[in-house]
Amino acid sequence: MKNVICDIDGVLLHDNRLIPGSDQFIHRILDQGNPLVILTNYPVQTGKDLQNRLGAAGIKVPEACFYTSAMATADFLKHQTGDKAYVIGEGALTHELYKAGFTITDINPDFVIVGETRSYNWEMIHKAAQFIAAGARFIATNPDTHGPAHSPACGALCAPIERICGRRPFYVGKPSSWIIRSALNHIGGHSDNTVIVGDNMRTDILAGFQAGLETILVTSGVSQLGDIDKEPFRPNHIFDCAGDIDVI
Repeated sequence: MKNVICDIDGVLLHDNRLIPGSDQFIHRILDQGNPLVILTNYPVQTGKDLQNRLGAAGIKVPEACFYTSAMATADFLKHQTGDKAYVIGEGALTHELYKAGFTITDINPDFVIVGETRSYNWEMIHKAAQFIAAGARFIATNPDTHGPAHSPACGALCAPIERICGRRPFYVGKPSSWIIRSALNHIGGHSDNTVIVGDNMRTDILAGFQAGLETILVTSGVSQLGDIDKEPFRPNHIFDCAGDIDVI
């Protein structure tokens, strides 16, 4: 019985609209009893938020199945020294950090943590750069530069801070293999018995490849057949959409 890690956008949903067949795919995986993680780089929503989002589109999934880059970031930081963080992000990220025992502060933080927020401003950039220059470690939830309609995402928010202080953040989210290992630890799974389903060669499939997972690319999202030859690695399987997957 394989563990299944599945992306959301481009695999299950387009924005909040169901991709036809993805509901049957997820419900079949649950009925079969495969351990399931629905994994997203998006750090702004909690598991409950995501459960509601998918439920509104007709995909019924237990809240415990969702795992986000905010959760993985908190897990990563629990393995580091220090317990104070200056955070640029929304409530879902700070919630996970509080749960992990961190103090959210702008007084001598051990970490500067960047997620995503629409309230990003000059003062945040200034403080973050000052703290990093003074020795705070720079952590970001994910490297995505933009979302739908070119909305700024975490990587874009990190860019000016990086340019000012000359330090790159450690990105927890895909394509980092850290988020894959963290998600597997969350369900007590192992890479040699896990398949990842994603729509993006440079995030989902690369993360799976680097973590030693079996990979399935669906061409219902970002990457199309013509994009495969642009990369030095290959997915194990390719399908038009999640509803067509017949290897799990």
